[in-house]
Amino acid sequence: MHISRPLAIVTHSRCLAHDTGGTDHPETPDRLTTLLKKLHASPLREQLTIIEPRQAERRWLTTFHDEDYLFRLEECALSGKTHLDHPDNQLCFDSYEAALLSAGAGLTGIDLLEDKDNLVFCAVRPPGHHAERNLALGFCFLNNSVLAAKYWQQQYGRRKILIIDWDAHHGNGIQSAFEEDPDVFYISLHEHPTFSFPGSGYAEETGTGPGHGATLNIPLPPGADDKMVLNAFAGKIAPAVNAFAPERIIVAAGFDGHRDDDMSGLAYSTELYGRIGEYLAAWATKFCRGKLLTILEGGYHPGSLADSATAYLNALSNYG
Repeated sequence: MHISRPLAIVTHSRCLAHDTGGTDHPETPDRLTTLLKKLHASPLREQLTIIEPRQAERRWLTTFHDEDYLFRLEECALSGKTHLDHPDNQLCFDSYEAALLSAGAGLTGIDLLEDKDNLVFCAVRPPGHHAERNLALGFCFLNNSVLAAKYWQQQYGRRKILIIDWDAHHGNGIQSAFEEDPDVFYISLHEHPTFSFPGSGYAEETGTGPGHGATLNIPLPPGADDKMVLNAFAGKIAPAVNAFAPERIIVAAGFDGHRDDDMSGLAYSTELYGRIGEYLAAWATKFCRGKLLTILEGGYHPGSLADSATAYLNALSNYG
């Protein structure tokens, strides 16, 4: 008889206070409220626990971000400015705290994973995978996945980390953090950079120096559908993951490739995210004793985000 693992949703009400300036901006609090409402109404509610994250401590933030950037981010939010580095990166007084909690969610989730047999999904905003060492970009201020990987390595000694990112947009910040690191394998499946923000993530970008071969970019043409994604998982991603044999897995889970989301030209179905979840559950079981951390990235159509994330978590929960 299959017994479902407890599902910890790491989230905080203060993430809703991050104000991006009104309905014209796609990164809104509705993304989280719709997702959480969907989860509470789904069969997953029986195994659901809500965990509040701590704020990420400065010493973990500086494993990637420069001190002067962190001061600039804090000053920008607390002084009442409306954006940082680019008008896309809207913020408010509460955004600095929300960013610290979003970054801290990954650390809190890792502590939970190392202590218990949980599934962990960090339902947080602002997102993170575009944030660079000293630059806010693409609605992102702190790079949640990068900080989580550094924390897993330094706090728990888990050396070989796989980060898999299926957001519709390439995670330039994650790639830049680890492109010379052979111990962190970054895989990104995204809309082709010729057509899509941020313009990076070509297949030829495979890492540099000692990290050569530890980056796998799979750019897809506009209109790419479930079949193309599943072919990539079977033909390219699965062999690479098996060869790398990670100790732990971080998922940068963007749901903006859905065909109802107009932030990309991709055409994924809700069901595809369940199929992706099956792959991730199998790898986590095979290599990591089930220790897999998922952090929300994009997904700007609240309904399809909620449905897709639920399909993904259902697949993780019902694997085996």
